[in-house]
Amino acid sequence: KGNYIPLVYTIGVCYNNHKGVFFMNFGNVLILGDSFSTFEGYIPEGYYIYYSENPEKNTDVRKVEYTWWHQLMKETNSNLVLNNSWSGSTICYTGYDGYDCSKDSSFIFRVRQLIENGFFTENKIDTVFLFGASNDSGANSPLGELKYDHFEEKDLYEALPAICYIIKLLKETLPEATIYFPINDDIKPEIREVIPTACEHYGIKAIPLKNITKLEYHPTIEGMEQIK
Repeated sequence: KGNYIPLVYTIGVCYNNHKGVFFMNFGNVLILGDSFSTFEGYIPEGYYIYYSENPEKNTDVRKVEYTWWHQLMKETNSNLVLNNSWSGSTICYTGYDGYDCSKDSSFIFRVRQLIENGFFTENKIDTVFLFGASNDSGANSPLGELKYDHFEEKDLYEALPAICYIIKLLKETLPEATIYFPINDDIKPEIREVIPTACEHYGIKAIPLKNITKLEYHPTIEGMEQIK
């Protein structure tokens, strides 16, 4: 119902009972992500990476061509304007071990930084992939509750208000863009199961992923293919 897509577990393929399966063109794309979307040399300098050609982590994703987003951009002939992904980052302001990431890695700070630096006035963005919340779950960030307005900075230290806030911020900043929120199948149900509610409220598209193949909680080559 609404913008919740319960039967689609990939980003690039949309299913229609009458028209079958087809690929979309996403136009100019912005990715806001965490480790799942990183690759060395393809994200802003200074951001933490997970995937690279010589990874420190145990992964078979050793070429950028294996990442979900590189495959998706190529197969849909879409234009990736910016991959703003930071490994280990939370959407909210509370990172691992209670670290305050309100001024560096949090998704919210990074979007605000893009706004302040004029990124959205200098670049036309047609599609946003907001692929986060894995670390809000993994870091045991305070949960809070869904909240849709009257945000205060203290609310943004909690996962659910922060998720709502960043969707609202992106909708206000990019009213004409299509926003997708892929949902990691491994995160806490208290987060995973309510993200579609927030997405529906703001009119963006939730994409609940399912049975993604992972190694040490991160997508493998097979898992990247499944996401794409």
